[in-house]
Parts: sequence; C-alpha cells; structure tokens
Amino acid sequence: MTTANPVWTMEMLDKIGNAEELEVASLRRDGTLRKLTTIWVVRLGDELYIRSVRGRGSDWFRGVLDRHEGHIRAGGVARDVTFVEAPDPALNDRIDDAYRAKYSRYAASIIDAINSPEARAATLRLVTRA
Repeated sequence: MTTANPVWTMEMLDKIGNAEELEVASLRRDGTLRKLTTIWVVRLGDELYIRSVRGRGSDWFRGVLDRHEGHIRAGGVARDVTFVEAPDPALNDRIDDAYRAKYSRYAASIIDAINSPEARAATLRLVTRA
C-alpha cells in the first residue's frame, strides 16, 4: 500500500474515487489550462489513477507531457494536480482490476479498451498540489 499524500483528505479520495467521471485539463507552458476532457478515474488505497483510453497519442495526454501539471474536477472536488507516470506492470495489473470492478456495468469491449496495452502505457497517478 502506498502512503497517503498529506494533502488528499479521505473525503476528497472518497468523492473523487466514487465519481463516475473526472474532468482533466493540463497546464500549457504559458500557465493557462487546456480544455477539460472527461475521463474515468479509479482509486487504489490512498492514490488516484487515470488513463488515456487512446494511449499516449491522445490530445489530452500529450498536453500532460508538457508540464505534468493541471487541474481536475470530480465528485464536487476541484484540485490542482501533478501527473506522475505509473509504468509499474504489477501496479497496472491492480489498476486494471480497479477499472473492471468500478465500471463492470459497461460492455467488456469498453473495459478491454481502458485496460489495453496502449492505455496502460498512458497511466497517471494524480498528486494533489496545495
């Protein structure tokens, strides 16, 4: 189990982790936010993870690579965040399971897409910034 980021409260983790969708906007080099994109989010313990279903080539993911900073909104919580790449295969297996459990009411093809090798390569941990 990972240690909790001291700025994420349990209430924030619960609200974001239970939210159906998350809106994400990366920070441009000039400090302005890009357009919000709606994606799925999962919680593992005290950590939150997102993926690009279209892999590393999607517009919003490429934007994240500029500064690794941005803004999220989900479950009534809005936070500035840092995006940390999560390439650990064992961790990705657990994230796959979290996506399967949380979004199990969707078609298997949709779950397979969010757990595809391309999406796994575009897995990010959300770290809140004060």
